[in-house]
Amino acid sequence: MIMICAFSQNITSVEFKGLKRTRSSFLERILKAQVNAAADSSIIALDVERLNRLPGIAKATVSQTKKNNGDINVTYTIDENFTIIPGLRVSTAANGDFAFRISLFEFNALGANHLIGGYYQNEVFSSYGAFIESRYLFSNKAGLGVNFQNNNTFEPIYFDNQTETNYRYLNQLFESYLMYEFDFRNRAELGFSIASDDYTYEDGELNTSIPSELDADRINFRTQYEYINLDIDYQYVSGWRSQTDIQVLTGGNQILADNLIINNDLEYLTRVGTKGNWASRLRLGYASNNDSPFAPFIVDNQVNIRGGGNVVARGTATATINTEYRHTLYEKGWFVLQGNSFLDLNTQRQVNERFDSSFNSDNIRVSPGLGVRFIHKRIFNAVFRLDYGIGIGADASNGLVFGIGQYF
Repeated sequence: MIMICAFSQNITSVEFKGLKRTRSSFLERILKAQVNAAADSSIIALDVERLNRLPGIAKATVSQTKKNNGDINVTYTIDENFTIIPGLRVSTAANGDFAFRISLFEFNALGANHLIGGYYQNEVFSSYGAFIESRYLFSNKAGLGVNFQNNNTFEPIYFDNQTETNYRYLNQLFESYLMYEFDFRNRAELGFSIASDDYTYEDGELNTSIPSELDADRINFRTQYEYINLDIDYQYVSGWRSQTDIQVLTGGNQILADNLIINNDLEYLTRVGTKGNWASRLRLGYASNNDSPFAPFIVDNQVNIRGGGNVVARGTATATINTEYRHTLYEKGWFVLQGNSFLDLNTQRQVNERFDSSFNSDNIRVSPGLGVRFIHKRIFNAVFRLDYGIGIGADASNGLVFGIGQYF
């Protein structure tokens, strides 16, 4: 008789070094490798990735110490982020006025990576919003988010896809949503919002078939699915990410009708040598209401085409490709200077048009360009971005675009 006995190594302790603001009890709750569980190197490796995704952590590494009896002590060394982040965005409004947006967000509230914050925006009219989100409020899988937004903006509307008429758009919205993490790479959101949409004519040529004032009281439903397989090492990111967002807008009227809006972002990033990072994004969007000139998809500097202008076109379906190469030019301590070259392409299905209208040369926009990034490695999302896009084509425009965070 042959007897085979297998002895598993157990985790006897989990320790954290380097914590300042983040609570160790929070990290212990979300990690999968628990005390007294079998030591599985693949689970521990995934936990390191999980820590590196948290806004409060800039870099996490792990070491394992084996005891005489074969059991394991696991120690995570944490380099924390500063997470109280002010924001400033300065731009030109659609009517040519100076516009700005200021914000303040805390991404590691109470040491448990709760998000709390808000913004104020002046883009011809004043807007504001407040947000609270806790991804792991109920467990290491389930959380909750709520927000209120009062957005009051100056919106160009294009009748017959050409005639520009300007409306004041007031959107007031309260949203609540549940978040659930199926496993390390797959998570989803499900929520609803109560909203009101109001359009008031400001100036330009008014279409006689459209009233000068429109409004709709809505109850909207939203679901989101996200697949994440990213390896994050400070400013370098590699892997895949896909996010699909579906909204059902109800309570509309004849012009501001009910709508189904679907968006998908597919991102691929890879390391190039020791200092390079190539990043690409495919963004697709579809809206079921193809009749209303108040279409949801726009061409804009901050959304899809750098240098393209501010809300220069609207559509009911859209496709965008953004690709860029990022290269670290200088790095010392917490500071990184990064240069990048990019190419942005976009096309849209215009209102009351078929999908093949997206291939018309008038609807295709191409914008290559160059940019620079100033990065603080230990402040969450502390990337100051400057890009200059050069439009290609007869009616194309050039422009400087800046903001906080990578473009995508």
